[in-house]
Amino acid sequence: MQSFTCSKLPPHNGLGAIITLFLFSFFTSVTITCSAKPHLKSSNTEFIKTSCAETLYPELCYKTLKPYASLIHTSPMELANASLTISLKGAQSASNMVQNLSKQHNLSPKEASAIMDCVETMGDSVDDLQQSLVAMEGLDGPDFAIKMSDIQTWVSAALTNEDTCMDGFSREKGMNGKIEAIIRHYIVKVSKLTSIALAFINRLSSA
Repeated sequence: MQSFTCSKLPPHNGLGAIITLFLFSFFTSVTITCSAKPHLKSSNTEFIKTSCAETLYPELCYKTLKPYASLIHTSPMELANASLTISLKGAQSASNMVQNLSKQHNLSPKEASAIMDCVETMGDSVDDLQQSLVAMEGLDGPDFAIKMSDIQTWVSAALTNEDTCMDGFSREKGMNGKIEAIIRHYIVKVSKLTSIALAFINRLSSA
């Protein structure tokens, strides 16, 4: 089995490097030993920790972003990209969960209505976050300010949609507490992740 060091690895560019590195090592059965210099690794994680401290949810922020430290380095752009990607994955997972719940046959009319509203709003949230990530890929150029404004609008809309999903359950009385608890568990976490992403987007816009 052949082994490579970091100096022989192809340069990475953002979160796509995770997939490339995984597929390369899996299909070629190559052991890749990539030990970052301690002071660089410490600098990367410290950048994430310091950045997360300025968000509303610093512990969740640091926990979810720390695994991407070697890709983020100390780049505000990569930090925002990573945070948006994590938020999108969470929104997709929550959207799928709500869709599965909507297919249950023992729902009351109120429960079915609230869940279907949530299916719609979470679908919109996923769309908003996807548009934001696509726009992040082409920020260079004279249209930076306009594109950043669009991204801020989409991420803000995603956060609003996630909150709207939970509002539907708060308004309705006498609903199945277990169903509400499951949905709340997913949606609340996604809302926090989206809030974190929005904080980094806003910071990037003002830089």
